[in-house]
Amino acid sequence: MHDAAFLTTATRHGGGLMRAAAAYPDAPRPWLDLSTGINPEPWRGPRAAEAELNRLPDPGALAALETAAALAFGAAPERTAATAGAETAIRLLPLLLGVRSVEIVGPTYGAHAEAWRAAGVATRLIASDQAATSQAGVLVIVNPNNPDGCLTRRADLIAMARARSAKGRWLVVDESFIECAPDDSVSDVVEPGLIVLRSFGKFYGLAGVRLGFMLAAPDLISRLGALLGDWPVGADALTMGRGAYADAAWRARTEATLSERAARLDEQLTQAGFDIVGGTSLFRMTRTPHAAPWFQHLCRAGVLTRPFDHTPDALRFGVPTERDLARLARALETFS
Repeated sequence: MHDAAFLTTATRHGGGLMRAAAAYPDAPRPWLDLSTGINPEPWRGPRAAEAELNRLPDPGALAALETAAALAFGAAPERTAATAGAETAIRLLPLLLGVRSVEIVGPTYGAHAEAWRAAGVATRLIASDQAATSQAGVLVIVNPNNPDGCLTRRADLIAMARARSAKGRWLVVDESFIECAPDDSVSDVVEPGLIVLRSFGKFYGLAGVRLGFMLAAPDLISRLGALLGDWPVGADALTMGRGAYADAAWRARTEATLSERAARLDEQLTQAGFDIVGGTSLFRMTRTPHAAPWFQHLCRAGVLTRPFDHTPDALRFGVPTERDLARLARALETFS
């Protein structure tokens, strides 16, 4: 695959190391994947036992997972449903809500618009300053936003949820990166029209486990359960999710570590000529007039970043480990 062709495909979402390796066969291995916002140092508790992998997941284990997650979120278990990643919940929302119009604060994670448009729902992207006056049946806000880290404050979200609930409208808040800004979570807020989506894999560094959650009124949670069936997640998700959400000490250490590394990454990127325009402690959003040449240069160095078609001067960097910060620094120094 030609450099320019791969640049185009890489704008859809992060990941895709196999395509990167095919486009840049001479790049050093292993690749350093900074194209996503996934913690590179995952929670390392126990996985499912062999016996658990050999049988269907137990309903009691699912209930225990949802209870542990609800406790970590400050929510009630009866308002909490596990899904195979937040992506599953995103794709099922059109089936659950049955509305005719959706407005999404953007630009943001593309799966939201894809899901609603695929269901034939009138879908429009709006600016953040239009959110409070939205008249659509559903309003979607990603908080912190992906990819720029823009944050909507908790008090503003609560006010919107109350106003929309009073008019029979929905507010969907995607909190996939909320561990980076926990004080602004609305996972604990009880409003009939509020739906909150949570991701396990990003902060806990276990995206391949495929675990997420929907938090909503119990009747909507019951309808979601009917769509998902008896076994919405697998044995590893049940075991690892339950253990990770109970590990408050790991969560606190990781919040501090990620913040420190994000600050060091900012120093490297600023020295290389990038403008830091946003992000979270899991990723940094930058601007440069040379975004495409930078993307291609870093690929040749075996470092995958994230370009954007809607903002061609933007490049996003995931926050790397301490060791990989040094590798990135070497790659940044060789750009010409």
